Amino acid sequence: MRICVFSGSSQGCGSEYQAATAALGGLLARNSVELVYGGAAVGLMGAVADAALAEGGRVTGVIPQALVDKEIAHRGLTDLRVVRSMHERKQLMADLSDGFIALPGGIGTFEEIFEVWTWAQLGSHRKPCALLNVMGFYDQLLAFLDHVVDAGFLKRVHREMLLVAEEPGALLQAIGRYRAPVESKWISPAET
Repeated sequence: MRICVFSGSSQGCGSEYQAATAALGGLLARNSVELVYGGAAVGLMGAVADAALAEGGRVTGVIPQALVDKEIAHRGLTDLRVVRSMHERKQLMADLSDGFIALPGGIGTFEEIFEVWTWAQLGSHRKPCALLNVMGFYDQLLAFLDHVVDAGFLKRVHREMLLVAEEPGALLQAIGRYRAPVESKWISPAET
């Protein structure tokens, strides 16, 4: 099994983000789950890779040449794949992975998890999409998504496709139990 982890290229403010990231990386390796991620050696991205590698895990990084040129590529990975663009990076990470986890991060992390979640909603894949909600990092986003459901722009079943847990172990268990719903994306006028 391979899990793609989206995360910040920054460490964030607070050691809790780093600790949760390391816990997830180590847990994946100990459970023989290969890590797929953005290929950088910096921020939480580098931390999750380092933790998985330290536990003997396999780690595949996918990084655009432009970021290799900025010398942020992680050179100690099991497999480093260099691609031409961010679009190609995201597609290859998705193709290589059996599920997706977003750690705390910025707009790139949000964009990545929202894209694969959208693909799941549209039925392009049936892979789990999840948030590791470290110290309530995603609480306000989750409240907003509930508002989107209440406003009639997202079906509850699709909102519930986005798995959430505060601890890496609980999140990995939820991913293991996940079964994609069979539900049309489209909201009828009667449902609004």
